[in-house]
Amino acid sequence: MAHAEMGPEGQFVTLPQGQVHAIVKGEGQDLVMIHGANSNARDFSFDLIDRMADDFRVIAFDRPGFGYSDSLGEPLSPMKQAELLRRAAQQLEVDQPIVLGHSYGGAVALAWALRAGDDVAGLTLLAPASHPWPGELGFWYQLSASALGQHVVLPMISHVVPRGLVEGSLERVFQPNEVPDGYLDHLGFGLTLRTSQMQINALQIDQLEGYLEAMVPEYPNLSIPIEVVHGRADRTVGLQYHAERLEAEVDSVNLTRVEGMGHMPHHADPERVADAIRRTAERAGVR
Repeated sequence: MAHAEMGPEGQFVTLPQGQVHAIVKGEGQDLVMIHGANSNARDFSFDLIDRMADDFRVIAFDRPGFGYSDSLGEPLSPMKQAELLRRAAQQLEVDQPIVLGHSYGGAVALAWALRAGDDVAGLTLLAPASHPWPGELGFWYQLSASALGQHVVLPMISHVVPRGLVEGSLERVFQPNEVPDGYLDHLGFGLTLRTSQMQINALQIDQLEGYLEAMVPEYPNLSIPIEVVHGRADRTVGLQYHAERLEAEVDSVNLTRVEGMGHMPHHADPERVADAIRRTAERAGVR
């Protein structure tokens, strides 16, 4: 139903495992964008892609199983997702990109840089999930990743959840900032509620901490320019558990802490994010 309501904005890249959807716009230095949990590339086409397309060739991917990308075998690790997206980027002739990642996409961007070496010019990370966190995931995340959640609860929710519940969830993610007018319709109400996407999203979140534990020892090897924008009011991905630890462990990280900003920097202050992308390019010597 979601696919019938709204069509893809971009183009498809075919891999042996299936198709990857990418929104491509602009000319110049390649800028790859990787979205966060339970989202899609339309999160970036709401504002940020157009904002950057005058100076960069922007390639915003739907991660495997999200938006219009096939599941590609439902890769759960950031490393495997980064590998698949890198292969798709190669088919688009992407050359030494700046890789931007938001939230969960920040983990995928870091994984991309850890494996790509000199093939990445720099990273711009927005409220990135980068490190293991204290405590356990809440009951909802544990339930949705369980067999009961995967096969009973999520399929039921996918078909009956009211729009108001989704709007309330978005408001909590954006807090204390406002959800922009028209954002949910642009992102795709039905697109984000497909059973298959909700299932893979739940499994990815449930397993993320273990994958981050394996990635953390490699972070000090990163020497490329890394710009990070993280709101002090973020209650989804805590600044002190993620970006501040990344700053302490990686010499090339420049962290911008923003008062009164929640988990969506590219919507709360898109021009600040644009400046961070430009700084990444300047530090990398590609502008």
